[in-house]
Amino acid sequence: MEEEGVNLEGSLPVPSVQELVRERQPDALPPRYVRDDVAPADHLPESSQGLPCIDLGKLTDPSSRSTELRNLHSACHQWGLFLLVNHQVSDEGMGVTQENVRGFFELPYHEKQKSAQRPGSLEGYGQAFVTSHEQKLDWNDMIFLKCLPSHARNLDLWPQNPPEFRIALKNYSEDLRKAAVAVVKYIGMALGINEGELELLMNSFREGRYEVRMNYYPQCPEPERAMGLSPHSDNSGITMLMECGDMPGLQVLSRDGRWVTVPPIPGSIVVNLGQIMEVYSNGTYRAPDHRAVVNKEREGVHSDLLLSQPVSSSWTFSTAPYCHWTRPALPNPFTL
Repeated sequence: MEEEGVNLEGSLPVPSVQELVRERQPDALPPRYVRDDVAPADHLPESSQGLPCIDLGKLTDPSSRSTELRNLHSACHQWGLFLLVNHQVSDEGMGVTQENVRGFFELPYHEKQKSAQRPGSLEGYGQAFVTSHEQKLDWNDMIFLKCLPSHARNLDLWPQNPPEFRIALKNYSEDLRKAAVAVVKYIGMALGINEGELELLMNSFREGRYEVRMNYYPQCPEPERAMGLSPHSDNSGITMLMECGDMPGLQVLSRDGRWVTVPPIPGSIVVNLGQIMEVYSNGTYRAPDHRAVVNKEREGVHSDLLLSQPVSSSWTFSTAPYCHWTRPALPNPFTL
């Protein structure tokens, strides 16, 4: 049960971590950022060689589709996360987006503050899910924006600097929506749902809400005691993540309890299944816990595009298309 008075739709204002590092250059973590409440960050992480890589080109090719569908099914079941290649999002589009995301965080603080979160809202520049003045904090700054459908955009919060930021984000979100629809099509095929349900699934991703969260992780004086992003699973349909650099930071929790680093492979997109897809598959596929760790020598930046909510439907835990007599429906239904 949620605590009385806690607003999960907004976030209390907190100091910018980037400005804290820039102005004070601390030798030790400020107390609110010391995360003894979670497992310490592993900076000698488990090998990432076992993480699956899915080739969208092989899924679209009838001659290789069946084999790649089996690989996709295994990836979603075992990990709930995979690297996607040949995703048809252009290198140029990804590069322009990376450049503008980094450019935003390089702006002077007063310029970034023009996009600051408003009271009672998560959208904008700040930090997410800060609900008390005693709460431990993540070592990051972020900007969270609604992208699609276009009428949901709050352009008052969309940065006007860098000058190409808005058009880059508009194009990138539309390109990733196309990739997301293709990915969920093949996820549905891997589950074996019928053509009618498959079309409903794809339409829900064509017409659903897409939001972007761009995270900046400054250099950290004690990275083994901090968290860039606390462990969590996403309450989205799927999340598509792009690293804006070559500094590994994302880690995923394996089924046997190991934190495994997700390598930043140039040109790839990380696809992470959210709780909605776990429900849709009736637990056959998983929404994995994941987190971001930080670094003492270099900053990290990444951009997540989340399908936060498919278009309204009547699917619940007990009526999702993949629920059938061989697998009892998951408890605690909620409407998708």
